[in-house]
Amino acid sequence: MDVFNAIRERRSVKHYDVNARLSDQQFQQLISSTLLSPTSYNIQHWRFVRIQDRELREALKTAAWEQSQVTDAAELIVVCADIDAWKDRPERYWADADIDTQNLLVPMIDSFYRGKPQLQRDEAIRSCGIAAQTLMLSAKAMGFDSNPMIGFDAEQVADLIKLPDNHLIAMLIAVGKASKAARPRGGQLAMDDVLFTNGF
Repeated sequence: MDVFNAIRERRSVKHYDVNARLSDQQFQQLISSTLLSPTSYNIQHWRFVRIQDRELREALKTAAWEQSQVTDAAELIVVCADIDAWKDRPERYWADADIDTQNLLVPMIDSFYRGKPQLQRDEAIRSCGIAAQTLMLSAKAMGFDSNPMIGFDAEQVADLIKLPDNHLIAMLIAVGKASKAARPRGGQLAMDDVLFTNGF
C-alpha cells in the first residue's frame, strides 16, 4: 500500500479480531520502520513497551477503563519517552557520523536542552507523536489496523509497566485486524480553517 492510501485508510479501530496475530517478522518490520522516525538532534527519546503477558493486558484493560482493544488487539504497545535522553551519553546519537559532525552537534545538544525542563518534556512528546504516526501508518501499509489511546489512568499504567523515573507515557497503541469497521469520520475542518500563509 502506498503512503497516501495508508494515510487515507488508517482509522482508529476499536474492535479487533482476537485470533489475528503479527508474526515475529511482521512485528520486527513494524518496529524497524518506526525507529526511522525523525527526532531533534537524533536523540530518539522513544521507548516502546510491548505487552505480551495476558494478565498484564487484563490489568492494563482495567487501567484503561475496560476498553476491549487493550486485550483483543494482536499487539499492545505503550509508547513512552525518556525525558533525560538528551543528556544520556549523547555521543551515541552521532556515533556513525564523521568526527567534524560529532564535534559540532554533540555539544549543541547540551547547550540547547540544559536548564529547560519544559523544552525537554515537549521534545520527548514530539518525538513520541512522530514515532506513533510512523508506527500506525506502517501498520496500515502492512494490512493491520491501529488505535492510539490516551484513555487510561497514567499512574496505574506507569506502575504496571514499572516506568522508570524521568520517563513519561505518551499513549498506548493497539495494533491488529479490525473485527468491526471504524465509525465514519466525524468531520474534517476545511483547509481554509487550518492553513495560513506567512502568519495568522
